[in-house]
Amino acid sequence: MRQNSTLPRSNILQSCDTPQSCDTPQSCDTMVALGNATHNGQTIFAKNSDRPAAECQPLVQRTAEVHAPSSLTQCQFVTLPQAAVTYRHVGSRPHWCWGYEHGFNEHQVVIGNEALPSKLPAADEPKLVGMELLRLGLERARTAAEAVEVITTLVTHYGQGKFANDAGVRTYDNGYIVADPSEAYVIETAGHEWVVQRVQNAIGISNVYSVETGWDQISPTARQTAIAHGGWRDADGRLNFADAYTASSRTEGSGAMRRARSCAVLGGRVGGIDAQTMMAILADHGDGATPDEPFQTQVRSSMGICRHPEPDGSGGCTAASLVADLCADGSRLPVYWCSFYSPCLGLFLPIFCEGTIPSILANGGATFSNESPWWRFHRLNQMVLQDPARLTPLVRRGWAKLQRQLLESAYPLAQEARLLMDSGRDAEAKRLLTDYMMENVLSMTQTTDLLLTELTDLLEEEAVPA
Repeated sequence: MRQNSTLPRSNILQSCDTPQSCDTPQSCDTMVALGNATHNGQTIFAKNSDRPAAECQPLVQRTAEVHAPSSLTQCQFVTLPQAAVTYRHVGSRPHWCWGYEHGFNEHQVVIGNEALPSKLPAADEPKLVGMELLRLGLERARTAAEAVEVITTLVTHYGQGKFANDAGVRTYDNGYIVADPSEAYVIETAGHEWVVQRVQNAIGISNVYSVETGWDQISPTARQTAIAHGGWRDADGRLNFADAYTASSRTEGSGAMRRARSCAVLGGRVGGIDAQTMMAILADHGDGATPDEPFQTQVRSSMGICRHPEPDGSGGCTAASLVADLCADGSRLPVYWCSFYSPCLGLFLPIFCEGTIPSILANGGATFSNESPWWRFHRLNQMVLQDPARLTPLVRRGWAKLQRQLLESAYPLAQEARLLMDSGRDAEAKRLLTDYMMENVLSMTQTTDLLLTELTDLLEEEAVPA
């Protein structure tokens, strides 16, 4: 058996060289459970980022920075004044994009976004991209409420949503869950309009508008814009934002079914939700037709909260996942569980914003690289899809021991590092966390090597004529 997993370039599916070649319809799911709904009494957030099948999405860390008063932030299409301070944060970034699909910052603010099908026409002038708003929220907010203020203010002034552009970037209106250890909010947008609803216990959102009349905040012109575009009548009372701005059906389609699935699973487990519950939801393959059915673990293409491309590589997939186990009482550091590519076939790696995350996690561009963990997980997924019934159990067994070790070690380490920081030994805590993350990445790399080699041998044996 070969001792390395370097794969010939011809075995790698065509990748996305530019954003315009990645015009596959996207689907994401974001969830949050507040302390009154979780087993440990802490807020737990979860997100699947679903993107085109070969669009690399590395994990990047940015340091805190102080900026001069005249500084500017250059996003892809819009320039805006820079904040005086931008906070340390980690983001999961499509390789071509300035913004993130999901991320978290040094103040335990965590955000995930969704594409929404608004009935508003595409604008002619440039706007902010939804993922850019997410990054700006992480850079500029110390609490979830501050992030809501950052995002809604920017949406009011600069707008977001569908707009024409020569870069071939697929644009759309956006929804978000913004959370911190104490509270969480759903934000939904349409052009320059927005609505905010505070979360009460546990909720999931998807690619469908969901905030109706129970909103807590709304943009000043949301009602008149809805009336102007035929989504509302002046006599219809308190604005139902979802009804007014939805392009088509709110009850049919993949987004509606996946939201029903996540809400049903969370609602049935209120009081007992933990990080592993969220991991299981993100890896679920239920089609949503029976929202309260048990978790569905059979790998199926283009079905469920966990998405896979078709065997030929077409269609979207879950490109990265996050489970954020926050902490309000200061007893430990927050633990951020990050997965690359399909969460049902991979590993949730514990990440600590207070340490320096291994730089290899940020590797990855438009084409395959064996130095990129994301691309290696992509290759693993493509191999499993050639014979999912036989190969899925093998891959899951390959990850089981390491995942168990990480679940057992991450929380004691989070407590130890918190104690060090509370006693003023920040540098020691940072070294401890940095070394721990590097050791885990090395273990992940070794396991990936073994699995890729084993699957390659099995598939090549099948291909040899009898």
